[in-house]
Amino acid sequence: MTDVSQKDGEGIRLAKRVAEVAGCSRAEAERYIAGGWVSVDGGVVEDPASRVTPAQAVALLPGAEPSEPLPATILLHKPAGVDAAGLLALIAPETQAAPGQRFLRRHLAKLDPVTPLDKAASGLVVLSQDWRIVRKLVQDADRIEHEYVAEVSGAIADNGLSRLNMGGAYPLKASWQSEGRLRFAGKGVDAARILDLCAGVGLTVTSLRRLRIGRVALAGMPAGRWRFLGEHEKF
Repeated sequence: MTDVSQKDGEGIRLAKRVAEVAGCSRAEAERYIAGGWVSVDGGVVEDPASRVTPAQAVALLPGAEPSEPLPATILLHKPAGVDAAGLLALIAPETQAAPGQRFLRRHLAKLDPVTPLDKAASGLVVLSQDWRIVRKLVQDADRIEHEYVAEVSGAIADNGLSRLNMGGAYPLKASWQSEGRLRFAGKGVDAARILDLCAGVGLTVTSLRRLRIGRVALAGMPAGRWRFLGEHEKF
């Protein structure tokens, strides 16, 4: 971590130094810093209030733009056994699955888990700072299809698959993928409902993984990895 001071009287504010280096206004300098475009002694510093000494090297990174970073939406492959409180600990530069948008510490601020999963389940979870994404996934939850794959044990009851396809309050599509593995797809479906439906036809769910939310899928992303929602991806 780059050694920068937060104490008054030690050096000058980083934003002032960046304004001098880049020949820009103080407001633009703060946007450069907040966007993760400023390095101090070779390490990125994101806090405009940080202070630097004259001896420290301050520079703009290639491609720097004086603009506020957009709200982030993160797609995470949650491993089984991780609860909601442990999700943020999985999001770090070293666990990013796809190159592209740079990860900043500010991407973790007010990052809400919008599509929670039971602790025992694994699969796609969406966390977002974007109120538009949050509103869509929460308010339109009953209109967005989720897809799961469940490993099951036990003997299914007679006409059990038909009963699973009835799905209770909402239509549900259930099909065998292989012996002991069922695929479920439906709007407004969650892990608890799948467990209840399977129990009702004599099956025990031994593992459950969410593969897709709307039109956005895990697409081979390994457990414990994450990526940013693409600019053109829609749920």
